[in-house]
Amino acid sequence: MKLFLFLSFSALMLLESFGNSQETDQQALLQFKSEVSEEKKIVLSSWNNSSPPCKWTGVTCGRKHKRVTGLDLGGFQLRGVISPFIGNLSFLISLNFSDNSFGGTIPQELGNLFRLQYLDMSFNFLGGGIPASLVNCSKLSYLVLFSNHLGQDLPPELGSLSKLDTLVLSRNNLKGKLPVSLGNLTALRGLYFGENKLEGEIPDAIARLTQIEDLVFHMNHFSGVFPPAIYNLSSLTLLNMYVNGFSGSLRPDFGKLLPNLQIFTIGSNFLTGAIPSTLANISNLQLLDMEVNSLTGGVPPSFAKIRYLQTLNLNLNSLGSFSAGDLEFLVALTNCTQLQSLDVSFNRLGGDLPAYIANLSINLNQLFLQYNSISGSIPDDIGNLIGLQIFWLAGNVLRGPIPASFGKLPGLVELGVFANRMSGEIPYSLGNITRLETLFLSNNSFEGIIPPTLGKCNYLLRLNIENNKLNGIIPQEIMQISTLVSLKMSNNLLTGTLPEDVGRLGTLGNLSVAHNKLSGKLPETLGKCLAMEKLHLQGNFFDGIIPDIGGLVGIKEVDFSSNNLSGRIPEYLATFSLLEYLNLSFNNFEGNVPTEGKFKNATIFSVSGNKNLCGGVLELRLNPCSTQPPRYSRKKLVIGVSIGISLLLFLFIASVSLCWLKSRKKERC
Repeated sequence: MKLFLFLSFSALMLLESFGNSQETDQQALLQFKSEVSEEKKIVLSSWNNSSPPCKWTGVTCGRKHKRVTGLDLGGFQLRGVISPFIGNLSFLISLNFSDNSFGGTIPQELGNLFRLQYLDMSFNFLGGGIPASLVNCSKLSYLVLFSNHLGQDLPPELGSLSKLDTLVLSRNNLKGKLPVSLGNLTALRGLYFGENKLEGEIPDAIARLTQIEDLVFHMNHFSGVFPPAIYNLSSLTLLNMYVNGFSGSLRPDFGKLLPNLQIFTIGSNFLTGAIPSTLANISNLQLLDMEVNSLTGGVPPSFAKIRYLQTLNLNLNSLGSFSAGDLEFLVALTNCTQLQSLDVSFNRLGGDLPAYIANLSINLNQLFLQYNSISGSIPDDIGNLIGLQIFWLAGNVLRGPIPASFGKLPGLVELGVFANRMSGEIPYSLGNITRLETLFLSNNSFEGIIPPTLGKCNYLLRLNIENNKLNGIIPQEIMQISTLVSLKMSNNLLTGTLPEDVGRLGTLGNLSVAHNKLSGKLPETLGKCLAMEKLHLQGNFFDGIIPDIGGLVGIKEVDFSSNNLSGRIPEYLATFSLLEYLNLSFNNFEGNVPTEGKFKNATIFSVSGNKNLCGGVLELRLNPCSTQPPRYSRKKLVIGVSIGISLLLFLFIASVSLCWLKSRKKERC
């Protein structure tokens, strides 16, 4: 009987406890709602006393006790602060506040949630650091606070969360050093500290994280030699360390110690020495980024073994020796059939460009070889790379023509071969590249005419063919590419006029046709190029007056020098508020030079070599403009005075004669 009474009493107390606890959950959630900004509370309209919390939006409850176990408000775009009453949801296992706009701090009361396993508050505006009370959430396995404004140092108490599987603290302005206690998180598989202000060396304790697969330290201020502890992490598949201050060289057996890597980025550091040939042992490597370091030696031909390689970035190092053989690695890369991007620009690679470059993966979409010392010519079969979208070979010593097979690459978006020694004519087939946006052929020795077929490149933004030997007229078709923002054709042998249709280029910001043999009057439509910022027409034979370009209010540079332009200097040029450079020298302008606005500053404009100009600011040292009437006015005055005197003299003689005649008549009478 006593046992029965005891069990009955216990049951009643338990029921009462559950009832009170459910009420606690409800009140905690309503307190949370009260801290949400008014305009966003409509999202939580189901949160009211007319229904139990288990039926509220984003709330999950346990089946037996009906306590709140999950709260998922991710992506609701809520504003306000996080109420400390959230710490009263003592049965909470999962909490997701990601992708909202919560401000304030992370409540210390979260440490009361001892059952919590999943916490995601990424993409908010939370500050005030990481609360040390989280150490009480001993079951926590997933902690994601990505993209907030937490700041401050990392609390060493984080090392007590021994069940953590994933820790994401990237993009938070965290500072200080990594606490040694992180080495206690031996269950970690993902550790993300990217885009903070952390500094110092990576602690050796990291070597104890033997289960880790993803290690992300990019864009911090870490320093010291490449962390030796990392060589102990053989399970790593992702190692991201770019943009830091790591120095020294990589161990020759790097690839044997980290055989499971799929992504390795250590660009923008201070590494020296050679690229370890054992990287070829990492058979599943897909992305290798070692750009912007001081690596020397060659690119290992053993890379032929990395069959799954998709991206290889080795640019801005000191690879190669400016000699033949530097490009032999390209043979090896023909085995990498999944290669999509190759960048070895800004190195010391020499030797002839091998013909087998055309045998690289058909999946290759980006190929950067610019600013080396590559010689030879572009192979005729370059059109085999049917997936190519970006191709840069600028700043080398290439000779020969542009292969017509480029026209077989309809997906090509950027083609840059400027600053070489190439020659021949620009192939008409380039007009077949209808997706082309950038075409840079400047600083070579191309000759012949500009192909009118380029007018079919309807997406072209930038065309630079200056500093060549091109002749003929500017094709009318070029002026029909309405997308152009930059058109540079200076320093060639072009003849004819500047086409009237230039006014159709409403987005053109930079027009340069300087130092050609162009002539005729400047088209009136030039004033319709309202986006113009730089206009360079110097060194031609243009004549007539400057057309009305008063609408080009955003213009910064204007150069009309060394032409045969005449007339007066337009007053409206003084009102161009962004104007930084104006050159009107060596023309036939006449009349007074304006003295207002931009013409007050003689350092930004030049009018020398115009003998009929006068006035202007004192620094120009021009003759003052005469206040006397013009020569033709004085001539009219002299003629008028002469005629007047003659008339008066005639009238005087006539009067005298009349009087004399009258006196004679009187005498006869």
